[in-house]
Amino acid sequence: MPTRKLVTRYADDLALFPDRYHKLGLAVALGLAVVFPFISDAYWMSVAHTGLIAVVGATSMMILTGFCGQVSLGHAAFLALGAYTVAILGGVFGWPFWLALPVAGLVAAAVGLAVGPFALRLEGLYLAIVTVGLLFLVEHLLRNGLEIAFGKEYLTVPMHTLLGDADDPLGSFRADGLLDAGQKLYFLFVALAGGTLWISKNLQRSRTGRAMMAVRDRDLAAAVLGVDPARTKFLAFGLSSFLAGIAGGMYAFAHPVVTLEPFNLKMSVEYIAMVVLGGVGTTFGAAWGALAYTILLPVAETLGEHLPFPEGFSSEHQAIVLLFPALCLFLVFEPLGLLGIWLKLKRYFAAWPFRY
Repeated sequence: MPTRKLVTRYADDLALFPDRYHKLGLAVALGLAVVFPFISDAYWMSVAHTGLIAVVGATSMMILTGFCGQVSLGHAAFLALGAYTVAILGGVFGWPFWLALPVAGLVAAAVGLAVGPFALRLEGLYLAIVTVGLLFLVEHLLRNGLEIAFGKEYLTVPMHTLLGDADDPLGSFRADGLLDAGQKLYFLFVALAGGTLWISKNLQRSRTGRAMMAVRDRDLAAAVLGVDPARTKFLAFGLSSFLAGIAGGMYAFAHPVVTLEPFNLKMSVEYIAMVVLGGVGTTFGAAWGALAYTILLPVAETLGEHLPFPEGFSSEHQAIVLLFPALCLFLVFEPLGLLGIWLKLKRYFAAWPFRY
């Protein structure tokens, strides 16, 4: 089984990019990110928007589940809170995106911190069941609250401005001859996803991140070593829910209409699948898993159209039927997910031309 490179210095262990492979991967990723919007069509640009939202959402799930070991099936609730916060502040009150987005994260974080005390007493499947209850509770409160306040459970979100000035070609999301609205939104989401990954990567190598991983491995042993498990879990829930709220706000900005329909248990399971697919416990594993899942989903939908599924199966259901068994089979042969493939490639090129 592939493992990490043996480190003998603290500086190497704490480095943001510990070897040339990470630096090369970053350069390739940045190059592809810059070139992609100029060579893709509108459909794949929409897929890219969805993938970048998924990167932020999966990274937030990675902090809670991958770093701290707290299993949550209510992650979609925090995205819903972030989405409706941006929809109300931006679509109803006309707030600019840069101001509505952090408020969305704070609203989701407040709810996450309220749930945090329950995580101090529950673990594993018991915590997962509680978070499922949170998902249904948030859905119920949002549906009834929106009916009372607006007379409907959906909100229209216009493509409002980023900086608050509709006449500024840089601050508005209209075509200005250089970039169209989709390309501007893409680069904004790239910046947000990159910032989220930077926060997560620095958290992972910080004292707080190491405390989270100690609690994940064995909270009793972590307490003996001086780590406060209660405080660590509390921080994990707060930061994870904040970033999930940011992802929900991005979703609201990318969709003209926000409804409760996509924020369901399936979305929470999909984010867990992204984390497992990419590689549990790694920041870039969350990004790989999110992008891979987002790309595979439309591919599976296209494949499902040519297979004899029973009548009544939507394209989304066909994709899930095809995709999830394939992911399970992939994880049987590669338990570390895409991270395992990356480690094997690194080992191969590091030892080349020898086999070991």
